[in-house]
Amino acid sequence: MITIVDYGLGNVQAFVNVYKRLDIPVNVAKSTDDFIGTTKIILPGVGSYDRAIQQFNSSGMRELVEQRVLEVGIPILGVCVGMQMLANSSEEGKLPGLGWVDGNVKKFNVTSMLQSQNLPHMGWNNVVSEMEDGLFNDMKGKKRFYFLHSYYFDCCQESNIIGVTDYGFHFTSAIKKNNIFGVQFHPEKSHHYGAQLLKNFSEI
Repeated sequence: MITIVDYGLGNVQAFVNVYKRLDIPVNVAKSTDDFIGTTKIILPGVGSYDRAIQQFNSSGMRELVEQRVLEVGIPILGVCVGMQMLANSSEEGKLPGLGWVDGNVKKFNVTSMLQSQNLPHMGWNNVVSEMEDGLFNDMKGKKRFYFLHSYYFDCCQESNIIGVTDYGFHFTSAIKKNNIFGVQFHPEKSHHYGAQLLKNFSEI
Protein backbone atom coordinates (compact mmCIF):
# COMPACT_ATOMS: atom_id res chain seq x y z
CA MET A 1 0.00 0.00 0.00
CA ILE A 2 1.38 3.39 -1.06
CA THR A 3 0.59 6.00 1.58
CA ILE A 4 0.63 9.71 0.69
CA VAL A 5 1.27 11.89 3.75
CA ASP A 6 -1.29 14.71 3.77
CA TYR A 7 -0.03 17.29 6.25
CA GLY A 8 -1.67 20.20 4.44
CA LEU A 9 0.87 20.83 1.66
CA GLY A 10 1.46 19.02 -1.62
CA ASN A 11 -0.37 17.76 -4.68
CA VAL A 12 -1.87 14.83 -2.81
CA GLN A 13 -4.76 14.11 -5.19
CA ALA A 14 -2.44 14.18 -8.21
CA PHE A 15 -0.43 11.30 -6.72
CA VAL A 16 -3.61 9.40 -5.94
CA ASN A 17 -4.85 9.86 -9.51
CA VAL A 18 -1.60 8.48 -10.99
CA TYR A 19 -1.65 5.40 -8.77
CA LYS A 20 -5.32 4.74 -9.48
CA ARG A 21 -4.60 4.84 -13.22
CA LEU A 22 -1.78 2.37 -12.63
CA ASP A 23 -4.13 0.18 -10.56
CA ILE A 24 -1.74 0.32 -7.60
CA PRO A 25 -3.29 0.44 -4.09
CA VAL A 26 -2.96 3.90 -2.54
CA ASN A 27 -4.32 5.75 0.46
CA VAL A 28 -3.98 9.21 2.01
CA ALA A 29 -2.80 9.61 5.60
CA LYS A 30 -4.10 12.55 7.60
CA SER A 31 -3.40 10.93 10.97
CA THR A 32 -1.40 8.05 12.43
CA ASP A 33 -4.47 5.81 12.13
CA ASP A 34 -4.13 5.89 8.33
CA PHE A 35 -0.81 3.99 8.16
CA ILE A 36 -2.23 0.48 8.58
CA GLY A 37 -0.85 -1.73 5.82
CA THR A 38 1.61 0.89 4.58
CA THR A 39 4.54 -0.51 2.59
CA LYS A 40 5.75 2.73 0.91
CA ILE A 41 5.44 6.39 1.95
CA ILE A 42 5.40 9.54 -0.19
CA LEU A 43 6.15 12.89 1.48
CA PRO A 44 5.01 15.64 -0.91
CA GLY A 45 5.60 19.35 -0.43
CA VAL A 46 5.01 22.74 -1.99
CA GLY A 47 5.58 26.29 -0.78
CA SER A 48 8.11 27.46 1.79
CA TYR A 49 10.48 25.23 3.73
CA ASP A 50 9.70 26.46 7.25
CA ARG A 51 5.96 26.20 6.72
CA ALA A 52 6.35 22.64 5.44
CA ILE A 53 8.43 21.63 8.47
CA GLN A 54 5.96 23.32 10.83
CA GLN A 55 2.98 21.65 9.19
CA PHE A 56 4.60 18.24 9.30
CA ASN A 57 5.65 18.67 12.92
CA SER A 58 2.16 19.74 13.98
CA SER A 59 0.39 17.02 11.96
CA GLY A 60 1.04 14.41 14.64
CA MET A 61 2.49 12.07 12.01
CA ARG A 62 6.19 12.92 12.08
CA GLU A 63 7.16 10.58 14.92
CA LEU A 64 5.36 7.62 13.36
CA VAL A 65 6.81 8.31 9.90
CA GLU A 66 10.32 8.55 11.37
CA GLN A 67 9.82 5.25 13.20
CA ARG A 68 8.55 3.48 10.07
CA VAL A 69 11.33 4.87 7.88
CA LEU A 70 14.37 4.83 10.18
CA GLU A 71 13.60 1.77 12.32
CA VAL A 72 11.34 -0.45 10.22
CA GLY A 73 13.01 0.50 6.92
CA ILE A 74 9.90 1.35 4.90
CA PRO A 75 10.91 3.20 1.69
CA ILE A 76 9.98 6.88 1.52
CA LEU A 77 10.00 9.29 -1.41
CA GLY A 78 10.28 13.02 -0.68
CA VAL A 79 9.03 15.21 -3.53
CA CYS A 80 10.05 18.85 -4.16
CA VAL A 81 9.90 20.54 -0.72
CA GLY A 82 9.36 17.03 0.65
CA MET A 83 12.84 16.19 -0.65
CA GLN A 84 14.29 19.40 0.81
CA MET A 85 12.83 18.49 4.22
CA LEU A 86 15.12 15.43 4.25
CA ALA A 87 18.16 17.74 4.55
CA ASN A 88 19.75 19.24 7.66
CA SER A 89 18.66 22.82 6.97
CA SER A 90 17.60 25.30 4.30
CA GLU A 91 18.61 28.84 3.38
CA GLU A 92 14.90 29.48 2.89
CA GLY A 93 14.14 29.10 6.59
CA LYS A 94 15.43 28.82 10.13
CA LEU A 95 13.98 25.50 11.29
CA PRO A 96 16.07 22.31 11.27
CA GLY A 97 15.19 19.71 8.68
CA LEU A 98 14.66 16.01 9.26
CA GLY A 99 18.39 15.36 8.77
CA TRP A 100 17.85 11.94 7.18
CA VAL A 101 20.18 12.67 4.23
CA ASP A 102 23.32 14.73 4.85
CA GLY A 103 22.98 18.00 2.95
CA ASN A 104 21.68 21.54 3.05
CA VAL A 105 19.18 23.33 0.83
CA LYS A 106 20.53 26.40 -0.97
CA LYS A 107 19.04 29.09 -3.19
CA PHE A 108 20.09 29.23 -6.82
CA ASN A 109 22.65 32.02 -7.24
CA VAL A 110 21.66 33.28 -10.68
CA THR A 111 24.39 35.94 -10.68
CA SER A 112 27.13 33.30 -10.61
CA MET A 113 25.72 31.14 -13.40
CA LEU A 114 27.52 30.95 -16.72
CA GLN A 115 24.29 31.70 -18.57
CA SER A 116 21.39 33.88 -17.49
CA GLN A 117 18.58 32.00 -15.74
CA ASN A 118 15.34 33.02 -14.09
CA LEU A 119 13.84 32.00 -10.77
CA PRO A 120 11.95 29.93 -10.10
CA HIS A 121 13.30 27.12 -12.22
CA MET A 122 9.99 26.22 -13.82
CA GLY A 123 9.06 23.81 -16.58
CA TRP A 124 10.43 20.65 -18.16
CA ASN A 125 14.06 19.65 -17.82
CA ASN A 126 16.21 16.54 -18.17
CA VAL A 127 17.44 14.40 -15.32
CA VAL A 128 20.75 12.63 -15.98
CA SER A 129 21.20 9.43 -14.03
CA GLU A 130 23.52 6.46 -14.39
CA MET A 131 21.01 4.47 -12.36
CA GLU A 132 19.02 2.11 -14.57
CA ASP A 133 17.11 0.36 -11.81
CA GLY A 134 15.21 1.57 -8.77
CA LEU A 135 13.48 4.88 -9.43
CA PHE A 136 14.76 5.10 -13.00
CA ASN A 137 14.02 1.53 -14.08
CA ASP A 138 12.84 1.25 -17.73
CA MET A 139 13.82 4.86 -18.44
CA LYS A 140 16.91 4.60 -20.62
CA GLY A 141 18.10 7.71 -22.43
CA LYS A 142 16.60 11.12 -21.71
CA LYS A 143 14.39 11.46 -18.65
CA ARG A 144 12.24 14.60 -18.61
CA PHE A 145 10.35 15.88 -15.60
CA TYR A 146 8.49 18.99 -14.50
CA PHE A 147 10.27 21.35 -12.06
CA LEU A 148 9.09 24.31 -10.00
CA HIS A 149 11.57 25.55 -7.40
CA SER A 150 14.11 28.25 -6.45
CA TYR A 151 16.14 26.14 -4.00
CA TYR A 152 18.12 22.94 -4.50
CA PHE A 153 19.51 20.14 -2.35
CA ASP A 154 23.28 20.51 -1.89
CA CYS A 155 24.17 16.90 -1.10
CA CYS A 156 27.22 16.30 1.12
CA GLN A 157 27.79 12.69 0.08
CA GLU A 158 28.28 12.04 -3.63
CA SER A 159 27.18 8.44 -3.07
CA ASN A 160 23.68 9.73 -2.22
CA ILE A 161 23.27 11.51 -5.59
CA ILE A 162 21.37 9.46 -8.19
CA GLY A 163 20.25 12.24 -10.56
CA VAL A 164 21.47 15.68 -11.67
CA THR A 165 19.93 18.44 -13.78
CA ASP A 166 21.47 21.39 -15.61
CA TYR A 167 20.13 24.85 -14.79
CA GLY A 168 23.13 27.12 -15.30
CA PHE A 169 25.12 24.47 -13.42
CA HIS A 170 24.54 20.84 -12.48
CA PHE A 171 22.48 20.50 -9.31
CA THR A 172 21.26 17.40 -7.51
CA SER A 173 17.73 16.52 -8.58
CA ALA A 174 17.42 12.99 -7.14
CA ILE A 175 18.89 11.37 -4.04
CA LYS A 176 18.97 7.98 -2.35
CA LYS A 177 20.23 6.83 1.03
CA ASN A 178 19.29 3.25 1.83
CA ASN A 179 15.45 3.26 1.86
CA ILE A 180 15.20 7.07 1.64
CA PHE A 181 14.61 8.66 -1.77
CA GLY A 182 14.05 12.24 -2.86
CA VAL A 183 13.31 14.03 -6.13
CA GLN A 184 13.29 17.79 -6.69
CA PHE A 185 10.89 17.55 -9.63
CA HIS A 186 7.18 16.69 -9.63
CA PRO A 187 6.59 13.14 -10.91
CA GLU A 188 2.85 13.58 -10.32
CA LYS A 189 2.90 16.28 -13.03
CA SER A 190 5.41 14.66 -15.37
CA HIS A 191 3.17 12.49 -17.55
CA HIS A 192 4.79 9.27 -18.83
CA TYR A 193 8.13 9.65 -17.08
CA GLY A 194 6.50 10.62 -13.80
CA ALA A 195 4.07 7.72 -13.89
CA GLN A 196 6.93 5.32 -14.61
CA LEU A 197 8.94 6.68 -11.68
CA LEU A 198 6.00 6.39 -9.29
CA LYS A 199 5.37 2.83 -10.52
CA ASN A 200 9.05 2.02 -9.97
CA PHE A 201 8.89 3.40 -6.43
CA SER A 202 5.93 1.15 -5.68
CA GLU A 203 8.05 -1.86 -6.70
CA ILE A 204 11.16 -1.02 -4.67
